[in-house]
Amino acid sequence: MNTKLYLGLDVHKNSIVVATALADGSEPQSHGKWGGSNLSAERGLLRIRKKFGVKKDEISIVYEAGPTGFVLARRLLQLGYHCIIVGPSEVPEKSGKRVKTDKRDARKLARLHRAGELAAIHIPEARDEAVRDLCRARTDAMQALSRAKQQLGMFMLRNGYRYDGKTNWTQAHMNYLRRTRMQHVAQQLVLEEYILEVDSGVERVARIEKQMKELLPEWERENYVRALMAFKGFKEVAAMTVISELGDISRFKHPRQLMGYLGMVPEESSSGEKRRQGGITKTGNGHARWMLIECASHYNHAPRVSPQLSARQAGQSREVRRIAWRAQNRLNYRFRCLAARQLHRNKIVVAIARELSGFIWELYHQVTTEQNAKKAN
Repeated sequence: MNTKLYLGLDVHKNSIVVATALADGSEPQSHGKWGGSNLSAERGLLRIRKKFGVKKDEISIVYEAGPTGFVLARRLLQLGYHCIIVGPSEVPEKSGKRVKTDKRDARKLARLHRAGELAAIHIPEARDEAVRDLCRARTDAMQALSRAKQQLGMFMLRNGYRYDGKTNWTQAHMNYLRRTRMQHVAQQLVLEEYILEVDSGVERVARIEKQMKELLPEWERENYVRALMAFKGFKEVAAMTVISELGDISRFKHPRQLMGYLGMVPEESSSGEKRRQGGITKTGNGHARWMLIECASHYNHAPRVSPQLSARQAGQSREVRRIAWRAQNRLNYRFRCLAARQLHRNKIVVAIARELSGFIWELYHQVTTEQNAKKAN
């Protein structure tokens, strides 16, 4: 790039504070404030280009990730500008800082961007982000349903009602709740409201899952989802969630980079001859990490291709099935070895999830290779 001008944007809901830094190393300067819309940013950039006499490809823009999402960055990239987004935690902060303003933040971004000290985060494609939002909506619906069930369960226990059946929240349990009659009319109303809330939550989750399955054939990453479903523990919901969260895995040159992005590598504080490692960093994409940990718990069982798994593997190449089978054997062996050391089960599952992400990295590249071979033929 032949960058002559660096822009730091402090983006808010209704405003964008702008700072400029010339490539000659001079002190960054505040440039005023734009409106919060994309149109305001486009007009502001035209005025900046006219003032400094620069072209689109001579401007580099940076702003921090926030609640406004990736809409602005996608629009600027579409117009031909170079734009990156950085994570707020990745921006260096001076110790003892007591004055913080939007203008100072914009100037700091412009200065650090010019110095090359800011690492850009991945900007997902619009379709991937749309599918990701749907997957996260399903997670939100599950959390709301779990909360409604807990409230109903605690209400019944508080009033002395205990279900004697084997499993809660089955059809038999719900029939028991519907047949229950409370002593006071107010309590009966509360029970009915809680039951309605649970029924509504179940319908909401089922509705979203149905929409996810209907959307899958129209998604460009369907082949990756189908291939991941060949792994033990992955059905449509889990596979779509992981793929939509990770996006283009080819940007990770090594599986360790993917593990670091998922925050599943141990913390480390080493100095001199001392080396100390702690728990996992928990940085990066927490939603994908959570789903991988949930799926990793299935590898506690002995390697086996069940009828359900065999049906999901139908149509997959021999190489994909080979990777899935190798993952089963390796992860189950690792699970048993860690359990023999009497480690806590949560630590074992996280370790298995970390290795599982490496197999997913290999699977993604295998599917990409097969797709490229089909296109070549």
